[in-house]
Amino acid sequence: MSSNENAGLINHKHPSVTIPAPESISCEEAYSTKAFRKIAEVVVSSLEQYLEQIEPVSGLALTDPSMLTHKARSLMTSASEEIAPFDESRLRKIIELYTRTGIQVHSKGYMGRQFSGVLPLSGIFDLVNSTVNQPSSFYEAAQLPNVAERIMQDELNTFIGYPENSFAMVTTSGGSLANLTALLSARNHKYPDVWSSGFYGWNKEGKPAVAVSENAHYSIKRAIGIMGIGEDQMVKLPVNENNAIDSSRVQARLKKAKEQGLHVFCMVASACTTDTGSFDPLEELAAIAQEHHIWLHVDGAHGASLLLSDKHRHKLKGLEKADSFAWDAHKMLFTPGTCTLLFYKDKQRSYGAFRQEASYVFEKESDIYTALDSGEQNFECTKRPVIMNLWVSWAMHGKAVFSQKIDHLCQLANQAYEVLLNEDDFEVIHQPQANILCFRYTPDNLDPEVHHHFQLYIRNKTKEDGRFFISKVELNGQEVLRVVFMNHEIEMKNFRMLLQEIRRTGQEMIVAHPAARYETLSIPQ
Repeated sequence: MSSNENAGLINHKHPSVTIPAPESISCEEAYSTKAFRKIAEVVVSSLEQYLEQIEPVSGLALTDPSMLTHKARSLMTSASEEIAPFDESRLRKIIELYTRTGIQVHSKGYMGRQFSGVLPLSGIFDLVNSTVNQPSSFYEAAQLPNVAERIMQDELNTFIGYPENSFAMVTTSGGSLANLTALLSARNHKYPDVWSSGFYGWNKEGKPAVAVSENAHYSIKRAIGIMGIGEDQMVKLPVNENNAIDSSRVQARLKKAKEQGLHVFCMVASACTTDTGSFDPLEELAAIAQEHHIWLHVDGAHGASLLLSDKHRHKLKGLEKADSFAWDAHKMLFTPGTCTLLFYKDKQRSYGAFRQEASYVFEKESDIYTALDSGEQNFECTKRPVIMNLWVSWAMHGKAVFSQKIDHLCQLANQAYEVLLNEDDFEVIHQPQANILCFRYTPDNLDPEVHHHFQLYIRNKTKEDGRFFISKVELNGQEVLRVVFMNHEIEMKNFRMLLQEIRRTGQEMIVAHPAARYETLSIPQ
């Protein structure tokens, strides 16, 4: 019997007679507990089947957007004033379309981005979050999530080292929003009248400026622009051969900025950088920031999770001296996106980013309940209880479920580094500090002048072929290949397979187009 036939009602007195499914159902039926159970069973079984049938090595199969749009529309019910009944077959097709298009994060061919397959418990618990639907900016609406936030801030602080009872943690929907919120707090701390008087009076000590690494994440530059500071007032700090801020040259850069009429009120460090996974020297930068009375913010979106690792925690030495830092749980804590933890060393400063009054949600006098509200500390009012995915995983499995995977992923990057050192036709760009590694394919029969576009062509052709998904980044004006190890099931034989794929692709192109500049060659989609 087909799935569509199963969707019909069976007359048990006459088994041979199938009653067709109704053409419409009531609103009550659509929202019923019975409907929830049936839909949940279909969703869970479909996802289980998907996870069991993932190809061992697959990357990304790009679909023409117009074709995908047509397919998606074909799965929609026709327009009607009536409520269409549940169709199990159609739902399974929608789930299959969703899971089969896009990046296959559970595959051993996926080595391209900083998100991964999530811890099963964390992923499944998202169903609870979505079903109970408790916006978590206010305690009365989401009581356990707000308690869970306080529990997790204390649990994680055992690895950070902020003074107890004087720090704060706020959850945001993503690292970009966390970075913006932190920079707003820094700006308002230095310029407390900006909410009321705007830009007027900002220039008393010089034009307000933010000091950032040349390799800072683009969200920092966006935040600076959103605040109206302008790119001309962004002081770029020089980096060393490891792509980390060169602390020995920061003092001179700050002095030059002052001579140019700029007043640096905030310095942003990375732990780690997105391009190469490099950690800025936090302890040295914290000392400089303190000397100049500058707010130090650390973008730890990716690398802060290494705090949980006994092997790698030292790379974040000095983090406890930062005024604020962002930590993405949806990266190296393997929760669904997006869940970012924004920490402040001084709890009072966590209230500095926003200063609006709204009697319909904010209380003028705090009590034991509203003391746990975070609505005044973050941009969002209706905020998903994203902390629950992390807290439930921590509560059920403990720290080791994160730290062991973190150690393994970093080990994979180091093993890949050693492999590349022994390959004459590859150039490894840096020794990995986390789970990110950059390299280039540099065969002897390739004109060195075309290396830049050649790497980009290889990446695009590899992606188009569909077996591996890797990324690319531009370093010092040159394109390089980049892998991020986020799947713990990857083995070195899979990485070696990737290198063979790159060789094959590269040599085929060199033979077919020996005089090509490669920037003019298109990849068929």
